[in-house]
Amino acid sequence: MDLHSTEVRQKAVTLLRNGTKNADVARQLNVPTGTVGYWKHLDRAERGECPGKHDPECPRCDGRPLDAAAYSYLLGLYLGDGHISHYSAHRVPNLMITCSESWPGLMDDCEQAMRKVFPDNSVCRVRRTGCRNVKVYSKHLHCLFPQHGPGKKHDRRIVLDSWQREIVDAHPWEFVRGLIHSDGCRITNWTTRLVGGERKRYEYPRYFFTNVSDDIRKLYTDTLDKLGVGWTRCTRNGVPYNISVAKKGCVALLDAHVGPKF
Repeated sequence: MDLHSTEVRQKAVTLLRNGTKNADVARQLNVPTGTVGYWKHLDRAERGECPGKHDPECPRCDGRPLDAAAYSYLLGLYLGDGHISHYSAHRVPNLMITCSESWPGLMDDCEQAMRKVFPDNSVCRVRRTGCRNVKVYSKHLHCLFPQHGPGKKHDRRIVLDSWQREIVDAHPWEFVRGLIHSDGCRITNWTTRLVGGERKRYEYPRYFFTNVSDDIRKLYTDTLDKLGVGWTRCTRNGVPYNISVAKKGCVALLDAHVGPKF
């Protein structure tokens, strides 16, 4: 219910049309700022000055160009640490990638990839304890990430559509990089060996990728196979969900195209 007189409202509209800021109008007329904003919106709507509906085009629905390299990387991040949700109070779903505060460079890369894949949508970071959720809202998320579904990823089949397969085949290193940045790591292993009769410590780098989903691990290992990167399954602490890359030449390849998190 509008408790303010028509005269007060008209004065407010006149001031607003003359360029006076909402807050200044509210102070002059002793009216809440929110009410002034509402009056301004109604006046603009009546005059046909409201902006059109924000409706970005979709690469799948509308044929908009897609940055395939950025998408391949973002797909890897999504399959690891990402999920899509739709809150009842929001008009469209959101894609959220959880990034640790320990790796600010990785967070920047994630945000940059989102902006390239969704150039007409806003991307934001939501602070959480020890991490930040990098988010984008779009009604076309299900078009670009058809792997979305109810429940956890490892409880359902994860299979790439043919168009996704083409992108991953064209940009395999970006896909591997996204997977490792989400569910992988580069560590330094060590062992001992006899050198000249003396036992010495020997250190070497190694990459691990850990994911409970058999399908996602297979996407990772199939891509490594195509890239000529040797790998082995590794059970750690009784958990058989690890893929290890430890051969010197293969580690060098991953170092050149992925590298440690940063």
